[in-house]
Amino acid sequence: MTTGSGQRVTGRRAAGSGAGPRGRERGSATGSGRTAVLEGVAGWVPGEPVPNELLPAGWGVDDAWVRRRTGIGSRHRAGPGAATGDLAYEAASRLLAGAPAAGPVDAVVLATATPDHLCPGTAPALAARLGLGTVPALDIAAVCSGFVYGLALCHGLIASGLYGRVLLVGADVYSTWLDPEDRSAGVVFGDGAGAALVAAGRAGDPGELLAFDLGSDGTGYELITVPGGGARSRASGKPSALPDAYFRMQGSTVYQHAVERMTGSCRTLLEQVGWDPAEVDHFVPHQANARILRAVADRVGIGPQRCVTHLERVGNTGAASIPLALADAAGRGVLRGGDRVLLTAFGGGLTWGSAALRWPGTPQTDSTISTEGTQHVAVR
Repeated sequence: MTTGSGQRVTGRRAAGSGAGPRGRERGSATGSGRTAVLEGVAGWVPGEPVPNELLPAGWGVDDAWVRRRTGIGSRHRAGPGAATGDLAYEAASRLLAGAPAAGPVDAVVLATATPDHLCPGTAPALAARLGLGTVPALDIAAVCSGFVYGLALCHGLIASGLYGRVLLVGADVYSTWLDPEDRSAGVVFGDGAGAALVAAGRAGDPGELLAFDLGSDGTGYELITVPGGGARSRASGKPSALPDAYFRMQGSTVYQHAVERMTGSCRTLLEQVGWDPAEVDHFVPHQANARILRAVADRVGIGPQRCVTHLERVGNTGAASIPLALADAAGRGVLRGGDRVLLTAFGGGLTWGSAALRWPGTPQTDSTISTEGTQHVAVR
């Protein structure tokens, strides 16, 4: 199996490094000053890219058609025998190998909508494979919002004092869930994994996770779904039909909800942390499709030059899309220590969420070309 090439960037994280505040900034540290900080990210995509020209002829699409509707030029497929846990391991192992001085991992959180099995969760097997022993490990299923939900969960686990360092992985292998006749989903989704280390820190530290805004609306749960396989379909007493095992999405309705919810969440969060949209250095939305990204950025008031996108090369990778975009941008030197970063996502459930943080590390980094995925690690 080969990987997408990228850059590996390392930097030393130090209190007070990075850009200074440009306005009043409100974080989420506890009364003792303990909070959670992002230490580093890494990404992994499997196999060779599948360009638009190699999509099934029966779909009746060409490169121009796909790019015009989605902004996607290629995506990656995991291939036979490769599952979500395998991609999660590749991303996480590269992150941990790049941060040998970071310290022990106390817990593992895996955000995925495509687990290796319905039961048990994939996170415990991932932790064991990584050699992390008997640390607590759990899956969360917020679909494409999973990484942002996971960051909030890690923040709570750390700020409460329960754990000191948590490994968060967002990974999805949508190719195993797609109907081969469904071109609307087939042109959009790719497979990938992204990992992040979240650790205890103090208010004002580089990498500080400042605040979150999360939400859900269960009245729209049928808009993004895999109908079969769960207790609901089994309880019906009817045999499951093959189409029920495939991922389904009502695209036009989802588009409207996604734009509305991510825009509202970003506005709420910006007010919460005291940032003007003009003060956001980098906007990293869930990489759903280019039209959604542009619509949300326009409504929030963030210009395209400050939008971090990775969509064109990897497609929509679900819970992996934000960490993959972060790792790619860091590897290209786009993200600098102290930068203000706004994340936002929308997924099935319906779920949505946003996060505000300061990018870890210092403005000076050493870069080397790497063919082992894309990663950025700020060693403490």
